Amino acid sequence: MRAHLQASLFDQGDDIRLGPLHGLRRRELGSGAWVDLLPGWLTGADALFEELAGGVPWRAERRHMYEREVDVPRLLAFYREGEPLPHPVLEEARAALTSYYAPELGEPFVTAGLCLYRDGRDSVAWHGDRTGRSATRDTMVAILSVGDPRDLALRPRGGGAAALRLPLGHGDLVVMGGSCQRTWEHAIPKSTRAVGPRISIQFRPRGVS
Repeated sequence: MRAHLQASLFDQGDDIRLGPLHGLRRRELGSGAWVDLLPGWLTGADALFEELAGGVPWRAERRHMYEREVDVPRLLAFYREGEPLPHPVLEEARAALTSYYAPELGEPFVTAGLCLYRDGRDSVAWHGDRTGRSATRDTMVAILSVGDPRDLALRPRGGGAAALRLPLGHGDLVVMGGSCQRTWEHAIPKSTRAVGPRISIQFRPRGVS
């Protein structure tokens, strides 16, 4: 699988490295939910995109919907607790996030799920990560994005239009925390614009999916 990425004018280097996390800025969403955002946490994001796009064993999935089986509109990969991640910088990112959020989270990030959105037709519908402990307890999901920016849309649980849209790509980091998975929903909507591919890397604690 090859996806064509339009390189960022601000990320031309091949030196893949993380910046400090002290630039994270929190936005309170209400009902105990919040998001932290740090644009450009990872430099060399375009180079990392190319390595992941070509080296990760991506898989396509099909799901039952409306009494028929349909293609999941994105490619997926999942790394369980204890499995090596597909690039050393992702190990560093998970360790840095675990250390930074230890006072609030109280446990490590242990798994990594990767999604490849090949173009504007790929998407994920409104949902919360409410399988497991996150259905009843506050938790965190950290997402590192590489590739062309796509909107992460958020809204209060129960429906309605997006209350917040965060364009994520080229090394941006967002962390959804507090009650966010229970009281809010998030989505990557389809786009009619000409957009290139994006990979999101989601770090989660044990028992959250």
